[in-house]
Amino acid sequence: MTSIDTNVLFRPLTIKSLELKNRIVMAPMTRNFSPNGVPNEANAAYYQRRAAGQVGLILSEGTVVDRPASRNEPNVPMFHGEAALAGWKGVIDAVHGAGGRMGPQLWHTGAVRSGEWEPEAPVESPSGLNAPGAARGQAMGDSAIADTIAAFGKAAADAKRLGFDTVEIHGAHGYLIDQFFWAGTNLRDDRYGGATLKERSRFAREIVAEVRKAVGAEFPIIMRVSQWKQQDLTVRLAETPAAMSDWLLPLVEAGVDVLHCSQRRFWEPEFPEVDGENGLNAAGWAKKLTGATTISVGSVGLDGDVLNAFQGKGSGTMSLNRLVERMERDEFDLIAVGRALISDPAWTAKVQRGEHESLKGFDAAALAELI
Repeated sequence: MTSIDTNVLFRPLTIKSLELKNRIVMAPMTRNFSPNGVPNEANAAYYQRRAAGQVGLILSEGTVVDRPASRNEPNVPMFHGEAALAGWKGVIDAVHGAGGRMGPQLWHTGAVRSGEWEPEAPVESPSGLNAPGAARGQAMGDSAIADTIAAFGKAAADAKRLGFDTVEIHGAHGYLIDQFFWAGTNLRDDRYGGATLKERSRFAREIVAEVRKAVGAEFPIIMRVSQWKQQDLTVRLAETPAAMSDWLLPLVEAGVDVLHCSQRRFWEPEFPEVDGENGLNAAGWAKKLTGATTISVGSVGLDGDVLNAFQGKGSGTMSLNRLVERMERDEFDLIAVGRALISDPAWTAKVQRGEHESLKGFDAAALAELI
């Protein structure tokens, strides 16, 4: 196998107070392995192994803010309460001990159902919908919105206090913040609704502003966004670059430093009708339109689609070649890796050493245990 020159992935990068040794990010991947929402030593060891494997920045799985129905599984980690925060302190200390950098991904699942488990309080969303026409839970009133915004700010302040290096706000994939963006789930006629994407981004902008107030000017804020929703993979919030600018630029102006643009395959162009089949992907357009630092993500280390990856097909070198090509043209600044890093904590180190023949397809069994 011909070795791939991956030096472009191992350039350092500084984002305000955050100094990264390379451009590889561990993507948030929900694990549901925090008993009753409290991270433990196994969680700390899981993240520590990825830090020891030379990941530049680790983003935690989604960890929920202090709202009565912010999670949709009992073992999703919380980022509030004395026991959970003590658990997260153990995580960040372990990561720092291995030379890593890390931020929690702050989350509210909104009306999204995961399984049969239900929170004690009614689920909440912009308009009492999980998807267009699919009622679930209750619409948020003004006090619920204000309390949720405050909860994100409090969680961010706790992240900084515990020693985390950055924080990511989860605004993607059809969860609460994204339900405000999405016209199909935000039918409100108050200041948090509206006919345009820019109007519907007010809730997200106020969360960002509250987080910025909580962490200060030099602490980096990341926000994850996506066109697609788990409720409907075909949804596109922004059909044109102008619409994307109206959506994302106000978030940057509110205080976001890094846009983490989720797409299913990072090599696919976002607007091929504008710049062709080899055009900019979502993160590339976000960087061009807003000037923000951007993270791309989507099937890195996997050849073909996610189904093939679950079947163990391919080594991932095809997507690695595509990644190097796009990084060399500075299309985006960082690349997030999910399933490949779940399968192999040393994936980053192997790529840096040129051991590409040892890279393997995603092993679904790795989801069943902390490795």
